[in-house]
Formats: sequence, C-alpha cells, structure tokens
Amino acid sequence: MTLLRSGSATDTGLVRSVNQDLAVEFPNLYAVADGMGGHAGGEVAARLAVDTLSASFGRQPTGAGLSEAVVEANEVVWEHSLEHPELRGMGTTLAAVALVNEDGHDLLALVNVGDSRVYRFHEGELSQITTDHSLAEEMVKSGELTSEEAAVHPHRHILTRALGVSADVTVDVWRIQPARGDRFLLCSDGLTNELEESEIGQVLGSVSDPREASDVLVRAARTHGGSDNITVVVVDVVVGETEDDAVPAVAAVAPDFRMTPVESNGAAVAVADLETEADAEPAEEEPPSRRERRKAKRRARRVARGRRLITLRTLIFVILLAAVVVGGFLWYHPVAKDRTGVTTADVPS
Repeated sequence: MTLLRSGSATDTGLVRSVNQDLAVEFPNLYAVADGMGGHAGGEVAARLAVDTLSASFGRQPTGAGLSEAVVEANEVVWEHSLEHPELRGMGTTLAAVALVNEDGHDLLALVNVGDSRVYRFHEGELSQITTDHSLAEEMVKSGELTSEEAAVHPHRHILTRALGVSADVTVDVWRIQPARGDRFLLCSDGLTNELEESEIGQVLGSVSDPREASDVLVRAARTHGGSDNITVVVVDVVVGETEDDAVPAVAAVAPDFRMTPVESNGAAVAVADLETEADAEPAEEEPPSRRERRKAKRRARRVARGRRLITLRTLIFVILLAAVVVGGFLWYHPVAKDRTGVTTADVPS
C-alpha cells in the first residue's frame, strides 16, 4: 500500500500584481496550474481547470480518469472563453500527479500540458519527468539550441501547448511506480526561471518536511528575482511498492498530434503545428467518445448560429421586399391630394 504526504507554497513574486498560479492538494491528487491571459483571464482559467480536474478525477480515480479529467478541464476553459468574450484567449498550464491502482498495483499517474513541470527526486538525484511544451524546447529538440541556451532564450515563454486555448488538447501521460523515499516536485515556471536544478535538488535533499521544503523553494526563487508567480507542491512517498514489483518504472505512450496557431490577448502564447516521435515525451490521445461529443457540440453551435443568421437574413429580405412592393404600388398608383374643381371637359384636347 502506498501512502503520500505533501506540502505546498505559492507567492505572487516581486513583479506581478496578482497571482494567477494555483496549487492543489487533495487526497491522492496534486496539481499546479499557471494561468495566462490578461489580468482576470489567467486566474479564471486556472481556477476552472483545477476545479474541473478535481471533480472529474473524483468521479473516476484512475489513470485513464486523470487524463480524461484534463481533457474535460480543457473543454470547460475553452467553452467559458467562448461564452465570455472578455476572456477570449485565456489559458493555463496544468501538471498533475495522482495515486491510482491498476491491476492490483499502486502507481503514480502523471499528466502535463504546458511548461509547468514535474520532477522526481530519487536516491539523491533530481530528474525532470515532464517535457516543456514551449518553442524553446522544440528548438532544443531540433538542435537549434542547447538546453543552457533555451533556459535564457527570449522565446522560452512561448507555449506550443496550453489548456483552454483551443477546442482540443493532447495530454502527456506517464505511469511511475512509487518507491519509498521518493519525492516529487510540481512547480510553475516561476521556480525554474529563478533556480538551477542543482539548487532545487539541494533543498529537496536537505529539508525533510514537504511543506517546509515548499516554503524554502518559494522564498529562494523570490530572493533570486521573483519575476513571475511561484508555486510549488512537494509530494513524498512514505510507504510504497518495492522495486522488485514487475511494473515498469516508467510506462508511456508516444504522441502524435496536430494543433493550430492561437494568439492569446497579445500575450506570448502560440500553439504550433506539431508532430513528435516517441522518446521521453509520452502522450495519450483523448478518448474518441469524448472527442466526438465535443465535435457534436461544436457542430450544434455552428448550426444554431447559422439558423439565427438565416432567420435574420430572411427577416431583412421580407422587410426590403415589402418596401419595394409598397413603393412600386405608390409609384404606379398615385393618390389624389388636392381637388381643383377642373373637369376633363375643361382640359383642351
């Protein structure tokens, strides 16, 4: 049986006026969301995402349920932006870890969309599990940048995937066997923009309490500049499966996805066309039934809008036709306005 213990911390930082990050700590579910899209949009997107995630996963607390919860969260944020034009372009990152049981084994299911990260601190070594969905990361993959160059590149904040910026989303998914003593870190980029991984690992290896470790990391990032909101969740495996269990340490499915460009309120958010190979960036396609339902909804909205447009055009046509008919009648059938007393006999032939 696996038991988890967690702690979290968040801070607005020294530059931003509002905190658009959110941290989630529920029994067996932990997440970080980094909202974007104007003064209010980012907060709304992050809140909708984590609320939907927790409610949906609560109904289906499985690995598949977690990835479906992210797809549902994307749908909720996207639909909300369509219904509220002032929030158009809002979006959020989302990284989450959940304890699930599959085939009698406790596993940690991980999901990610955007550039919030999940790290694993195992036997004194810190390793990044998730892959950033950013333009800079794509440039690293293509060999245009080194990892060191990407860390300071001006395009490092341009996302190639985010939650709520389009009707569909592809979710990266991992299954990891928990080991006693493992520590998992979920964080927004406000932490990794300010601290090196060596500094993060030093804190995780020296501060045993997860809440205190979260506080120390957030304070350190703030001291180093605090240029963005900073959010951290630390999750400890206090009792877990042994390494001898016949479950792969990390199991994943390769991504194959396409998305279309989107701009977000003039902010640096762009969703690019992508096709990636299987490697260390697993992903899971959303369930076809949910995708078909969303397509049906969108078709219904388009039909409804089309019907409203047809009705309006018909009404305008009827009004114009009536005006033409009445005008023509008056043109060819003048009416008498004044009586002069002159008869036809008085008119010279």
